[in-house]
Amino acid sequence: MEKLFEYSDMLRSPIEAFFCGTGYYEQPIESHWHYFLEIIYMQEGSATVSCNDGTYELPTGSFILFPPQSIHSIYADTTEPYRYICCKFNLNKIQLNGSYLPNLNFAFHKIANMELPPVLFHGNDIPELDFDSFFMEILKEVQEKRYGYNAYVYSMFSMLIVKILRIWHNEGIQFGPEKISESEELTIQDVLVYIDEHSQENINVEELAHTYHMSYSYFARLFHKHYGQSCKQYIEFVRLNKVENLLLFTDYDLSFIATETGFADCSHLIRSFKKRYDTTPKQFRLKHQTTHP
Repeated sequence: MEKLFEYSDMLRSPIEAFFCGTGYYEQPIESHWHYFLEIIYMQEGSATVSCNDGTYELPTGSFILFPPQSIHSIYADTTEPYRYICCKFNLNKIQLNGSYLPNLNFAFHKIANMELPPVLFHGNDIPELDFDSFFMEILKEVQEKRYGYNAYVYSMFSMLIVKILRIWHNEGIQFGPEKISESEELTIQDVLVYIDEHSQENINVEELAHTYHMSYSYFARLFHKHYGQSCKQYIEFVRLNKVENLLLFTDYDLSFIATETGFADCSHLIRSFKKRYDTTPKQFRLKHQTTHP
């Protein structure tokens, strides 16, 4: 079974920026996740974007950010051409001073765990910033790699993130003083990769906790702290994202998909899928048939 995890060598390639869309990289982009922060700026046309359980329409002149470790995908519902700038960078490289400012990893984890994460931004959300000029400048800096481009681009991202934090603060989102320790972060990262690689198997959460040298109760609290859901719920979430990929990009029947993604049978798959997507797998496939490459 294909994995959702996308590896990137952030030490050798700490910042990425490139065009994507019609005529560039293969579209649509299947559901996947990674450890870096990703921002998509839609320069021309529009696309449908998913981030965890949220689905968004991304019109021209807007951008969306994908928090680290969130599962996301990008596809168009029309045949009209579209183009966007994709930026990826290591959130840990941004250090904000001030005790009142949140730990960024914790802040973005909290945002990602909201029922409908507020991650889509239009021009009137940050009127003082020309989105097109901003992202084109980042793209140019990354492509030309002039002296000090890393520091320059990270300073731009730092400014953007502060503006985003202000928006969330004004919307009443409070992050609090809680921190995520480095050891917790590394442990959870290992757990996510394990779940991704073994999601088609019968994963016992208590045994998984012991594998990472934790009691079940501590593991359960730690996991819920990071992702706002139980490990069991997250396993089903990963399985359903793999089901979505297979429905969109293959012609496999539901029985095969259920076996490949770890569901007990076809009925279990249909019940779980309908609960999350409010539609059956068959209806979902028919609706999005035009998104096949």
